Formats: sequence, C-alpha cells, structure tokens
Amino acid sequence: MTALWAAIDATWAAPQTHRSGPFLLREGQGGGQRVSAATLSAADGPDPSSAEIDAAAEAMRALGQRPLFMVRGAQTGFDALLEAKGYEVNDPVVVMTAPVETVAQDGPPPVSAFAIWPPLQIMCEIWDAGGIGPERRAIMAGSCDPKAAILGRVRDRAAGCAFVALHDGIAMMHAVEVSAPLRRLGTARNMTLGAADWARRNGAHTFAILTTRDNAAAQGVYASLGMVPVEQYHYRQDPNWMEPAP
Repeated sequence: MTALWAAIDATWAAPQTHRSGPFLLREGQGGGQRVSAATLSAADGPDPSSAEIDAAAEAMRALGQRPLFMVRGAQTGFDALLEAKGYEVNDPVVVMTAPVETVAQDGPPPVSAFAIWPPLQIMCEIWDAGGIGPERRAIMAGSCDPKAAILGRVRDRAAGCAFVALHDGIAMMHAVEVSAPLRRLGTARNMTLGAADWARRNGAHTFAILTTRDNAAAQGVYASLGMVPVEQYHYRQDPNWMEPAP
C-alpha cells in the first residue's frame, strides 16, 4: 500500500512539511485535515513513543494548528496510544480503487463531463457553495501534475465539479461536489467516468477515491463502477485545542 499512500500525499499535497522524530508534520494553511495531519513516516513502521507523540503535538501547536494525527491502515498500536492520551476520533475514511479501465468504461455520456485546467469560475462557485474554498483550491493548484478539474453538466447546466491528479500510475479523485438543486441526476457518476477516462488517456493504471465511511451513497456510486475498498484511515485530534487569537 506504500504507493497508494504516496499518491494520496502527492495528489493533495501539503504546502509545507516538517519532521518531528518519526512523524511527518503537514502545514495545511487552511487546506483541510489531510494536509494538516501528522503521520508516521513509515505506514508500517514501529509505534512511536509517548514522548514522540507529545513532541509532534507541541510542534503542531507551534505552527498554530490543532494537534491532529492520521492513523492509517492497521496502525492499531499507535491508535491505542492516542486514545489513551484523550485524542478523539474524527472522520473515518475509506479508500476505494479499481483498474482505471474498469472505472472508465466507455467514458462519460456526451457533454456530461469535461476535463479542464485551470478550473472555470463557475466551478469555483460550485466548490465555494460546498465549502471547498480558496485554501483548498490552492492545494489543488500546488499538487502534482498531470491534473485536471472535472466539470459535470446536466440539463444544459454546470452541475458539479471534481479534481483529479496522477502520481506514479495512480489517479486519485478529490473534492467531488454537486450543486444541491441538481443532485441525484447522475452527475457524480458521470464526473467519475470523466475523471477515469482522463486518467486512462494520461497513462494511469489505477483509479482511486477517498470517501468518508458514513457516506453510503457515494460508496454506492463508486461500487457500481467496479471500485472496492482497499484501505482506510481516520484522524485523532486534540479535543482541548483552541484557535490562537488573531
């Protein structure tokens, strides 16, 4: 799974990273949890010590960030250490993948999904409405190449957008958003077909997506395209954190 974790990092890349003992710290600059969480440098390495966890937490506080750790895969010992320190679970995530040919199929229906870079203004407005603001779009811009924004259309209107980038043969789709009045019309599925078709044309062998564990509707869409869960992670955060005063 090393290549998958590397693709997750490269296709949604933190603006800055730092080291603290066995941890990689991410300085997210408002770009969300995934680019702000600390991870053990080796996904299958030994558990950290209590002192190493505390040192990483203090380093995150020094960056003005809530102490936040990503617990990947089978890191049960690390998870237990964080739980004992009072860190709370947040946002369990499922990683789903499939061969890119399986997902792409014959591509999206005509005029239903377009790969564009940079994003159009209407796409930024759709993302804004879904809480994916300028800071997260800056993460897209700073992530690896090749990349594309996927515009979904339905009923002759811009209906949704997503972001996809390719790293070492693995294409990963992020930031899937469909306008509220136009949901349940197949836009998410068509954008996934469009993203996978773009990935196939750019040489990907695997297509991947992240979805929160409780988002059964999204998982159903991706499963219908042949994608299966292959990995998982969750966050543990300091419940006592208070944002620094401006």
